Amino acid sequence: MPGTKIKILVTRRLPPNVEARLDRDYQAALNSDDRVYASAEIIAAADGYDGILCCSTEKFSADVISRLPESVKILATLSVGYEHIDVPAAKKRGLEVTNTPDVLTDATADIAMLCLLAAARRGSEGDRLVRTDQWKGWHTTMMLGTHMTGKRLGILGMGRIGRAVAQRGRGFGMRIHYYNRSRLDEELEQGATFHETPESLLAVSEFFSINAPSSAETQKFLNAERIALLPDGAVVANTARGNMVDDDALVAALQSGKVAAAGLDVFDGEPSIHPGYRALDNVFLLPHLGSATHETRDAMGFCCLDNLDAFFSGKPCPTPLT
Repeated sequence: MPGTKIKILVTRRLPPNVEARLDRDYQAALNSDDRVYASAEIIAAADGYDGILCCSTEKFSADVISRLPESVKILATLSVGYEHIDVPAAKKRGLEVTNTPDVLTDATADIAMLCLLAAARRGSEGDRLVRTDQWKGWHTTMMLGTHMTGKRLGILGMGRIGRAVAQRGRGFGMRIHYYNRSRLDEELEQGATFHETPESLLAVSEFFSINAPSSAETQKFLNAERIALLPDGAVVANTARGNMVDDDALVAALQSGKVAAAGLDVFDGEPSIHPGYRALDNVFLLPHLGSATHETRDAMGFCCLDNLDAFFSGKPCPTPLT
């Protein structure tokens, strides 16, 4: 096990169990205020530290990486996504980078299904109706939504989370369609229909779930042109990254009814969001809760620590990116 002389800078507050293990095994500088540090603050604070345990809220550009103290040898990010880190720049510098795949798959897939179901069944609207004492009793045409059973669920990105969403969709009796950079083998596909292009997938997606990683190619993926390909009255969910949706285009589609409803857990520029979403009843909004369970956040933290333990013991990191 690493000794207490190994110093780790922690950029955000972590779950108590994770911080307790950090305190036990490392000399850790914790962020008890949970304030988001600016890049210059991280560079200054990292002086003399051996590694940094960061989150997706901190941006490690090529410039930031080049300015980190020479003492820093590893970046362990508490996230599966790593678009906030310039991995090639880190590799060029000889900086180890790790992430936390696998452990948040089920929690994020659960939120994706919550977003789809709550959007389809008008969850936000119904909740407000009851809370504001506007519900005046049951009747046969009250709050009619969209049935999920038997519908086509299109999944953009059939990695671990996408496959977990597919598994849950099958539980709702949905027919699974997907686009992925490469077709899955038959065992992983489990009868899902593969599409050669995202455009082909969109054309059949009565329900559409974004589960692909964020990249230069996927930014603003769901734009006006692609929304036009969806069946009229489609339901859309995004639990991947907010920058994959053109907010102006989605708001316009929700206003027109082209998209019947949307469930969104992530937003471009969060915590600021497009003001148009707040004015719409047919949007279910969550504050980036994909991995927000006690069990998952502990597992993510422990994954970071497992990587740190391995690295400073001279062993291969369990989940390396470089």
